[in-house]
Amino acid sequence: MNYARFLTAVSAARKPSPIRVLTELQQRSPPSLISLAGGVPNPNTFPFQSASIALKDGGSITFDDAIMRKALQYSASPGMPELLGWMKDMQKRLHDPPTTLAQREMCVTSGSQEGLGKVFEMLVRPGDNVLLDAPTYSGTLAALKPLGCNLISVPSDQHGMIPGALREVLSRWDPAEVHQPGSTAPRVLYTIPNGGNPTGASMTTQRKREVYELAQRYDMLIVEDDPYYFLQFEKPWVPTFLSMDVDGRILRTDSFSKILSSGLRIGFVTGPKPLVDRVVLHIQASTMHTSSFTQLMVSELLHRWGQEGFLHHINEVIDFYRTQRNALIFSADKWLKGLAEWHVPSAGMFLWLRLKGVPDTMKLVMEKALDKEVLLVPGNAFMIDSSEPCPYVRAAFSLSTPQQMDEAFRRLSLLIKEAL
Repeated sequence: MNYARFLTAVSAARKPSPIRVLTELQQRSPPSLISLAGGVPNPNTFPFQSASIALKDGGSITFDDAIMRKALQYSASPGMPELLGWMKDMQKRLHDPPTTLAQREMCVTSGSQEGLGKVFEMLVRPGDNVLLDAPTYSGTLAALKPLGCNLISVPSDQHGMIPGALREVLSRWDPAEVHQPGSTAPRVLYTIPNGGNPTGASMTTQRKREVYELAQRYDMLIVEDDPYYFLQFEKPWVPTFLSMDVDGRILRTDSFSKILSSGLRIGFVTGPKPLVDRVVLHIQASTMHTSSFTQLMVSELLHRWGQEGFLHHINEVIDFYRTQRNALIFSADKWLKGLAEWHVPSAGMFLWLRLKGVPDTMKLVMEKALDKEVLLVPGNAFMIDSSEPCPYVRAAFSLSTPQQMDEAFRRLSLLIKEAL
């Protein structure tokens, strides 16, 4: 593929940082090397010496003086090799991408949000047409809107983006002319394929194949934002776009926020090497690298667990959120039948509710919900045009207890009845 046609002028102009390159070379060099090149602080001046982190299984992760020095020092911009190596092996096991390792690359980011922001700044120019689910994650809208692009929503349902609707949107362009100078055909399609935020929608295998075929026909890149991949409630898990990527047109973002810790800020970008290399150049010029301490902490945990231990932990996380979802659905059936409509999510943390007889939930939530002591997110927060009235709200089942969720929906039912 000709990746040059996808790059913005800013991304194409990025050059490697000579100092960052030297830092990474030094870390791979033998101990006998004497380097006067790096402007790194001397770890002897750091006030931290060691750390022991207790695990819930009774074990612990210990950072002795040597590991602590490494954890507190600058590290390579793509990520620490021990963490990247482990994650690449896991990704090979889970997705088995058809593209070779030589064609594909991965880097660590400060949460998947940083990865998304850098991917969009690499690919999206002012005036570009960008395709995405409607509704979609508010953080994505916040990252895309300042870039001056035209956001084109593709209708979706409980099974995610509808291929027929995407085909209809694309029909305004001739696929034979997408490479012509001045073509306005979209080059980027963004989607959350599992447990979408806010709808909880998950794409089927067949839909993914149809969407990928359309991306091939119109030579588009697909940004597969999949933070809820590990929160799919039923097995076998649906194959990913990455597992279908014979061309090298998938840029995938993963996150440990939902399964290990949101505060650790560990995410990953996987995709064609020429594009991931551009993301790394942006990292060099901005954050320099994700926290060495949290990378080593996660790496030590994953190597301690091994792949089987990691997947066992994932199963426990899934069991918890499945139970939470079931409790929320039970309460929805109990209090909201006839007052709202919803689909049971098969992944993620969210229930998307259409309130009957309430054309604008923003007004309801902002003006009356606090009086009833119940808070949800009004649906317009996830719409391209947030000023338009929206009858939906998003309820999260991640944090509250089943008793709290039940009481919240009781209060919501009273709120809806008052609005009718």
